[in-house]
Amino acid sequence: MDQQELVYMLKNLESDLVERKASLSDPDKIRQAICAYANDLPNHRKPGFIFIGANDDGSCSRLDITDKLLLDISYMKDDGKIQPFPSISVDKKVINNCEMAVVKVEPSNSPPVRLNGVTWIRVGPRRARATVEEEKRLAERRRSRDLPFDLQEVPSATIDDLDLESFEHEYLPYAIAPSVLAQNSRSIEDKLKALRFLTPDGKPTVLGILVIGKDTLRFIPGAYVQFLRLEGNNLTDPIRDRKEIAGPLPDILRRIDEILEANNSVSTSIISEPVEIRRSEYPLPALQQLIRNAILHRTYEGTYAPVRIYWFSDRIEIHNPGGPFGQVTKENFGQPGVTDYRNPHLAEAMHVLGYVQRFGMGIQIARKQLSDNGNPPLEYILEENHILATVRRQT
Repeated sequence: MDQQELVYMLKNLESDLVERKASLSDPDKIRQAICAYANDLPNHRKPGFIFIGANDDGSCSRLDITDKLLLDISYMKDDGKIQPFPSISVDKKVINNCEMAVVKVEPSNSPPVRLNGVTWIRVGPRRARATVEEEKRLAERRRSRDLPFDLQEVPSATIDDLDLESFEHEYLPYAIAPSVLAQNSRSIEDKLKALRFLTPDGKPTVLGILVIGKDTLRFIPGAYVQFLRLEGNNLTDPIRDRKEIAGPLPDILRRIDEILEANNSVSTSIISEPVEIRRSEYPLPALQQLIRNAILHRTYEGTYAPVRIYWFSDRIEIHNPGGPFGQVTKENFGQPGVTDYRNPHLAEAMHVLGYVQRFGMGIQIARKQLSDNGNPPLEYILEENHILATVRRQT
């Protein structure tokens, strides 16, 4: 958008595609606006704009547009409060001699988009929580959009293949704000559709089968984790333990954590009486981040390969059947702020379940944990359809 168009939009007080904020004093108001424009209830199919540094009448509020302010706005995409991930860009602009941060929000391909479990919409001057009927309209729109694999239907599955009790008691209360649930009289089918576990036509999605499927491998044969513990440094050495970890996503993640704790030995060093230092061979948070990353970012389409964890005497290898995706390349892989999601709605589910707090930080957290624990640096080998992460034992 050129300068003249920005000036016109800033001054057009009638447009429902523009919001103006004098400052960033209430970040959740900005998030609500991002959510509303991502939902695009009027179906403009055009981006919405938020001018930060402008008063309600379009005049300059003289806000200091610092690099930190721009980063704080950009991080709203990945901090996990807005799900699924909105598509936004943030730029510093000078309009009529006034510095502003201009946020451009693209309509989502898979609405409804929620902020902390609440769907926000905007029609004309109104920005408010969506009603049940408005949410249904948003969900219906997914019919004609080009959806990622995790939202595609599983043709041979029915709602009977989903664990509805687990959905109602273990997922729904964490995905939707309590105030919304309290006034919600929707059927179980409508709730499943709203959270993308069913298509608008009532067919289970890949996401639904992965998260609450009764028999996940029947429909997605590669959706498991293979664990192998070896007595040595080679795959030909004797096997100490072998497990295939399958089932719905919450069970897989829980069992992996139990296996990691059971296999990770702890050493004690006495530096002076009565001071001792206890240190694990591997920092558990680093392993958790790397394995969860592999489950999240792998490809589930067109492969029977599982995520593999090979625990050798001197190292742990984590094999991910999925190469770099989207804007992530071999050259920028692992750099702060460089993220993309092959399975964006599976990422949402992992956040809801409490296994991801902030997106795009897993590798950074793992590297820091390894350094603090005295382990060698994290190693990666990236191929087109495969990623190998190697964590070496503490020296």
